[in-house]
Amino acid sequence: MEPIFLAYIGIAAATTLSFIGSSYGVTVCGNAVVGAMKKNPGALGTYIALSALPSSNGLYGFVAYFLLQQYLVDSIPYLSAVAILCAGIILGVSSFYAAIRQAEVCANGIVGIGSGYNVFGATMVMAVFPELYSILALLVTILIGGSLPSPM
Repeated sequence: MEPIFLAYIGIAAATTLSFIGSSYGVTVCGNAVVGAMKKNPGALGTYIALSALPSSNGLYGFVAYFLLQQYLVDSIPYLSAVAILCAGIILGVSSFYAAIRQAEVCANGIVGIGSGYNVFGATMVMAVFPELYSILALLVTILIGGSLPSPM
């Protein structure tokens, strides 16, 4: 197997998994908004803010592609390709899972706001915690990319 193929699998894992997790997450939140709008249509702005949070996880896969694309050359060393593969898997899986778990927190907050409770601030704070691990995975990807030899 050519090393470039491994690197592309890593990029595909980072982008695809983070995109799927984010799209699933915003769908979970959107479903919660539909239910909450029946009880409290005046809080649409807060619903939208909470619904958008899981989408940020998908951006990390996109950022990873731009950070690592310079290494996607035919002459990529095998070790660099494996490093990109591993970074992509780490970022993709963690962003996928974090987006879904973050959506669950946000959906619960949306339901609470729809029921008349003032939980927007607490929900925003609690929703940051799952995303922290996507951010750490992006930092790992940045560190791995920074340790790779310059492409020729």
